[in-house]
Parts: sequence; C-alpha cells; structure tokens
Amino acid sequence: MGVSLKTYTSLWAMRPHDDTGTILTYDEVCAKVAEAGYDGMAIDLGAGDVQQAYEVEPIMRKHGLTPLIVAFPKTVASLEDTLKMAKDFGSPFVDVIGQVMPLSVDGMIPVIREWMEMSDRVGMPVQFETHRNCITNDLFATLCLIDAIPEMRLCADLSHFIVDREFKLPMSRHEMGMISRILERSDSFQGRVASRQQIQLQLDFPQHQKWVDLFKGWWREGLQSWLARNTDGDCVFLCELGPPEYAMTDRNGKEMSNRWEEALIIKGWIEAMWADLTAASKS
Repeated sequence: MGVSLKTYTSLWAMRPHDDTGTILTYDEVCAKVAEAGYDGMAIDLGAGDVQQAYEVEPIMRKHGLTPLIVAFPKTVASLEDTLKMAKDFGSPFVDVIGQVMPLSVDGMIPVIREWMEMSDRVGMPVQFETHRNCITNDLFATLCLIDAIPEMRLCADLSHFIVDREFKLPMSRHEMGMISRILERSDSFQGRVASRQQIQLQLDFPQHQKWVDLFKGWWREGLQSWLARNTDGDCVFLCELGPPEYAMTDRNGKEMSNRWEEALIIKGWIEAMWADLTAASKS
C-alpha cells in the first residue's frame, strides 16, 4: 500500500479566503480548493456547526474532496454524535479540541481515556489537537498527558504552544526537545507560523523569517518522524491560515497579506519536504 501525503485546507480559512474579503459560495470554495490540488478540507465545528457540515459535505464530495471533522465537544458525551457523523462522511479521523478542561492532569486523564474508548467503540480514530483554550491548552500539561496515556495521539498545531509558552529565540535544547516529544506523538500536522506574541504571521515579512525557519524545521522533523513510524497510510497536513481576527489587519480592517497564496506556499514547502524525505528513505 505504501505511504502518501494528503494536503488539506480549512473551510473556516476559505470564508473569506484572501485579503479582498470576498465570501465565496460553498461550490466556489470547493472548486477552488480542488483545482489547487488539495486532497480535502477541514470542517471546523467551532467556526461553523453540524448544519453547515451536512450542507457542505455533498458539495465537497462532488469536487472529490475528503472532509476532515474538527470537533469542539463541550461535554464528554457530545463527541459521540460527531464521531458517527465523521464516520458517515469518510473523515480520516476526528481532530478533537476538547472543551472539557479539568484544571489538573489527573482530572484530564479520565476525560481523554473516555473519548478514546468512545472512538474505539464507534470505529472513528481521534487525534487531540495542540490548541489554546482546550484540554491540551498548555504544553507542559500535554506532555504529562502523553506520558500518562501512551495510546494518545496528537495533531500538531505548534503555533498555539509558541504563543502559550512565549518561547523566544534562540530556543534552548530543552525547549526544542519538548516540541520534539510532541512531534513524535503526532499523526497529523497543521501549517501556520506563529511568534511568541502573534498566533499567525505573514510569511514574507523580513522580520518574521526567523519564525518561518523555525516552523519549517519543525514540519520537516514531524514528517520525518511520521515516516519513521509508518510503512503505510496517509499523512495529513492541514494548511490552516485563519481569517481575521486570526489574520492581522491594518487600521482599516484590511488583511496585511494574501492568505490563499500563503497557504499554497506552505503546501509547496510540505510537498517538497515529503518528496525529499521519501526519496531519501528509498535510497
């Protein structure tokens, strides 16, 4: 069977998709995403809802796009219906941004375990995204969780941890080692460049290049780790550049860069990294 890279974008990031502020129809969005060579699109139940998911899924299917469900369960039990919907949609997994947030790691462990048991029962894999304002909000707590629950798999959106911990450059060997531990437990990855102060940076601003280089190194490390652990299956990379207020704007509310073009740049970087890594593994 072998391994393959699957690139996704997000419905949330496509409305609007760039600095013009134009809101495309679902059909226009899906056509544009498919034409750009993406394999699928994430349906974010935090930015949208279940009704939107059912509305857009057949349009995605018409354009040959695979849906990826991003869930924000506010109770432990509420994830089950989302898992069933995702299974019907053919989602590769459910990306869980859990809104059940005990204050202690000991309190978090049974929540994660119950969601994982639910995943096994429904037959829909789950990954827990590294994300602010959720159960994996903090890097340190997340490291404790993955130590306590060896079967727990992550979706690495490292932008949240950079802002959360306010890491400054150059990062220490210890700090880089913590991120490596996250990457080693991650089965999918997300594309957004952050700094210690901002969650989403423009890719071509000169002052941001040190952060761009940092994230490119992490993405390559993540892909390399994934390939070392898998001999078949799909590696999912989601290019997720969010609209305002994720995207920075000027005093008139206009975005300071073209996110559609930036996402395609990230997509190109990842595809080139994947090609290099898979070629090296065959030589």
